[in-house]
Amino acid sequence: MPAVSAASGSRTGAAGNASTTARRRAGRPSAAVLDKAGITAAALDLIGKKGYDGLTMAGLARLLDVAPSALYNHVASKRDVLLLVEDHLTALVDVSGFGVEPWEDAVRTWAWSYRDVFAQHTPLIPVIAVLPVTDAPQTLAMYETVSAAFLAAGFPQERIVSAIVALESFIFGSAYDVTAPADIFDAGSMAGATPHFTGAVQSLAAQGHHKPADVAFGLGLEALITGLGALRG
Repeated sequence: MPAVSAASGSRTGAAGNASTTARRRAGRPSAAVLDKAGITAAALDLIGKKGYDGLTMAGLARLLDVAPSALYNHVASKRDVLLLVEDHLTALVDVSGFGVEPWEDAVRTWAWSYRDVFAQHTPLIPVIAVLPVTDAPQTLAMYETVSAAFLAAGFPQERIVSAIVALESFIFGSAYDVTAPADIFDAGSMAGATPHFTGAVQSLAAQGHHKPADVAFGLGLEALITGLGALRG
């Protein structure tokens, strides 16, 4: 009888330990399963639903079903979340032409892709302009690929970063242009006083099948490629 009691007690003890373990696992903070990829995906989801103005740390925590304090264990501020989003978007930019295609063609592929990605996220552009690339692996990987290709194409090393910044400045500005209203250059009642400008606007519109933002981007990009190409050794 004592032996049976001992065995029974052992089983009861094991069941009790299992129950306790299960309770501990169930009660473990959700922050343990959070990671940067999950936070980034949730941030993009929230941005898609509410825009960049609707992206808040409290809202992000609710979407992730965690306490705000758990979220702050992984990102210190909204700025850090935006850095994660920016790094994710940069990974979508096509750099496949560098080191494979002629330099001019690779720059065209990269620049058009870059513009198209960020034309969908223009509120992020002012943030990008002042965010250091520290701890942004995808962004740094892009810059490394582009820099290596520029160097191989004969660019002086001291001009590479400036050339990239010049292209990015144009790319980001052109991303805004994609979202501009169709009548942005309509002079209205001042058309008679601005005949040359109005005529140029009408001439552009007469092309019909071409999107003005694409025409402008293509023109400017080719000018930059020609100008920057002259720096190659």
